Amino acid sequence: MDFAAAFTRDPQAAPYPVRCDASAAAVFAVLAAVLALTVNDGRAPDALGWALLLAAHVPLAWRRRAPVPVLLAMVACVVPYHALDYMHLAPIPASMTALYTVASTGRPRRTLFVGLSVTSVTLTIQVFVNPHEMVELLRVSGWVIAMLVFGASIRLYRQLVAGVMERAEREAERKVAEERLRIARDLHDLLAHSITLIGVQTSVAAHVLVADPDRLDREALVKALDGITETCREARSEVRTTLDVLRATPEGPLPDLASLPDLVRTSGADLTVRTGAAKVPAAVGAAAYRIVQESLTNAVRHGAPGADLSVDVGLEKDVLTVRVTNGGSAPGGTGGSGYGILGMRERARSVGGTLSAGPRDGGGFEVAAELPLPGREVTV
Repeated sequence: MDFAAAFTRDPQAAPYPVRCDASAAAVFAVLAAVLALTVNDGRAPDALGWALLLAAHVPLAWRRRAPVPVLLAMVACVVPYHALDYMHLAPIPASMTALYTVASTGRPRRTLFVGLSVTSVTLTIQVFVNPHEMVELLRVSGWVIAMLVFGASIRLYRQLVAGVMERAEREAERKVAEERLRIARDLHDLLAHSITLIGVQTSVAAHVLVADPDRLDREALVKALDGITETCREARSEVRTTLDVLRATPEGPLPDLASLPDLVRTSGADLTVRTGAAKVPAAVGAAAYRIVQESLTNAVRHGAPGADLSVDVGLEKDVLTVRVTNGGSAPGGTGGSGYGILGMRERARSVGGTLSAGPRDGGGFEVAAELPLPGREVTV
C-alpha cells in the first residue's frame, strides 16, 4: 500500500470507501475485544458493556461519508461505556480514528468546535468516574488534542499538495498550448513557403509553354519542373519532421542555420552567413530559419518580378542578426491575413529577440531581427 498516496489523496475520492472503512471497523472491533480481555483498566465488560463496545464500532463503516454523524453515534455509545467504568482503553483506537477523520476532512472552525466538545465531555466523565486521577485527565485530553492536531495537519498537507498539483497542471496546459502554437507556426511557415514557390515555378513553366510554343525552351521548363519536385520533396521532409516532434518521436533535428543554403537556393536569393564558429542554440537557429523562410515567402509572393533578394545572417557580440532585403518595390504588405509578419515577431519574441519589418528608404522591403544568444560558447 502507498502510504504517501493515502495521506495526500482526498479521503472522499478513495475507491470503495464504505467497504474499506467497514473492514477497518471490523479490525478495530477485534482489537477492542482483545484490549477489553487483556488490559486491566476498569471493570470487565458484561453483556451491556460488550453491546456498547461493539456498537461503537459499527458507525466507522461510514466515517468518510459522514464524519460528524459517525462521531456523534460513537459518542452516544462510548459515553455510557466509560461512565459505567468498563475497560477504558478498549474503545480508544476507534474513538481516535473518528476524531482524526473529522479533523482531516473538515474546516478549522469545525475541528475546534469538535475538539472543545469532545474534551469537555471526556473531562466531565473522568471527573465523575475517577475524580482523583488528574494524570489520567491530562493524558486523555492530550490524546484528543493530539489526534485533532494530527488530522488538521494532514488536511493542510492535502490542500498544499492539491495546490501544487493544480499549478503543475496549469503549467503543463500552458506549455502544451505554447507547443501547439509553435507547431502551427512551423506548419504555416513551411506550407506557405513551399506552396508559394510551387506557384511561382508552375507559373514559369506555364509561361514557357504558352509564350512561344514553336521555340520551346526545354531547359527552362525542365528547371522549373525540377524546382517543383525539389520543393515538394523538402516540404514533405519538413512536414514529417514536424509531425514526428508532435508525436514525441523525432527522427531529425529542427531546421537551423545549416539549412539556410538549401532554403535560399530555391528562392534565388543571395546568402551571407557571418557567424564564424559560434554555436547557435537550437531554438535561436530554428527561429532564424523560420524568419528567413517567411521573409522569402512574402518577398516572392508580394515583391516585384526580378527583384534582388539578399539574406544576411551575422553575429554582433551576443546577438544573432538576421536581415532579409527585397530590392524591388515594397510588398502590398500588408495584404492577406497579416499573419506572416506577426508570426515572425512572435518567433523572435519566443527566444527573447525583436523584429522589425517595413519599406526601405531607397525602395524595397526589409525584415531585420535581433536574436540574443544566452550562454554563447565559441569553439576553438
